[in-house]
Amino acid sequence: MAEVVSLPQLLGEKLYLLLPSIVALLAVVVVQRVLSSDPLKHIPDVGQELGSDEKRRQAFLMDSRKIYQQGYQKFKDGLFKIITTRSSTPVIVVAPKYLNELKKLPDDVLSFDVAIAETMHIRYTKIEPGNKSIPHAIKTSLTPALPRLNPLLTDEVRESFLLEMPPCTDWTSVNINRTLLRVVGMVSGRIFIGPELCRSEEYLDAAINYTLEVMMVRHAVDGLAPWKRPFLAGRLPAVQRLEARLKQANEFMQPVIEARKRLPADQKPDDMLQWLMESQLKFGDDNSVEKLARLQLGLSFAAIHTTTMTATNAFYNLAAYPDLIPILRDEVLTVLSEHNNEMSTPALQAMKKLDSFLKETLRFHPPATGSFSRKVLKTFTLSSGEVIPKGVVIEVPSHAIARDPEVFPNPDVFDGLRFYNLRQEAREKGEVEAAAQNQFVSVSQSSLTFGYGRHACPGRFLAANEIKMIMATALAMYDVKLEEGAEGRYPNFEFGGTSSPDPSKTLRFKRVEQ
Repeated sequence: MAEVVSLPQLLGEKLYLLLPSIVALLAVVVVQRVLSSDPLKHIPDVGQELGSDEKRRQAFLMDSRKIYQQGYQKFKDGLFKIITTRSSTPVIVVAPKYLNELKKLPDDVLSFDVAIAETMHIRYTKIEPGNKSIPHAIKTSLTPALPRLNPLLTDEVRESFLLEMPPCTDWTSVNINRTLLRVVGMVSGRIFIGPELCRSEEYLDAAINYTLEVMMVRHAVDGLAPWKRPFLAGRLPAVQRLEARLKQANEFMQPVIEARKRLPADQKPDDMLQWLMESQLKFGDDNSVEKLARLQLGLSFAAIHTTTMTATNAFYNLAAYPDLIPILRDEVLTVLSEHNNEMSTPALQAMKKLDSFLKETLRFHPPATGSFSRKVLKTFTLSSGEVIPKGVVIEVPSHAIARDPEVFPNPDVFDGLRFYNLRQEAREKGEVEAAAQNQFVSVSQSSLTFGYGRHACPGRFLAANEIKMIMATALAMYDVKLEEGAEGRYPNFEFGGTSSPDPSKTLRFKRVEQ
């Protein structure tokens, strides 16, 4: 009978024969790792002194502005890499001088949509970047319609202010952020969903709270280490609240959309929901109630969140720099008297000092420390020879640029008339293009809040009109100041590369004599 040899015994006896092969294989692996070129090694790191990637990520969560500023000061005209909240893969931060060549690269090389998907954690927020219907409807229907829609928007701004503000016959404390959420919700809703529903509490509840809850999910997921997200993010209370909100909003939108689909062609409403439904059909996209409800919520998020933040920042600045109030009020009243007391497109364009004040607000209090975020889908080479490998994200340090004294003299001083003066100087020199670059809605290598290139925010023209109308209405109707005992302008909250005004603060308002 043959002796039975166990597998461990057999391996033990033959191991001495296998050892040379194993050693040789390990040596090959080690040599390959040593000799292989790190595709990012030529790009300097910022924040390495902080230690591990997780420590660097936590530092970014708490003070991204400092990290961008350090990199920009050291490598102003080049590139540097940082660890952000997305993952442990560094973000490549590039100098603004590269923007003109970067904006020419196709979407299959640099993807705006994939970068947004990562930033907004779409697995949990359910945001849908990449939909063609929304930018198409905005560019072809909404923006061209603004001149004829402005009177409706003006009426909605004034009426919603009167609805939401207390009488203010004497100095009255008002949480302006909370008020603006409802005002902006109504004004945006007037264009998005029509006059019958824009003041509906059910619509306002869905639109406003969806906006807040999306940002809560983003911040909650940002707070988790990337490797923990697949296991823990889905159980976060913020994620579960958002899922319930989506279900509720779908139930509200369903009868609205179904009723729209039954209307004859000559009775179609003139609003964004209708344009969006037609745009979906044009592109052959899903035109289901659930899909349209989700897109409508996405519009509300984009419009309500950013517009309210910018307007709140503007009110905080108005209260903190009271010398600007009579200057801006005089301009508003003068322009309105010259335009039949209507906030028409020409009237809004004539409010150049107000426009400057709002642009300075964006410069001084941008919503993010970086801009022009793109995911690299294919390796490419910059004109300077640096190779940017597939798989990384690139950004431009927009906040650091906005605080660069070589770009903006006295950058740490809030100057509400900064851009008004720049426009006037450019016009005196006959530099029409330079004057235009200093408008609130303009994008340039030094003004990147609205993005840059073909993916610059298409809704910024609506947002600009809304914010100007809100500020002009408030200036004409109210005096505003900080609360008693407040020392200077209220600081913003900064977290994970984002900045937002403190929503808990109040200002004091008083009606002015008409």
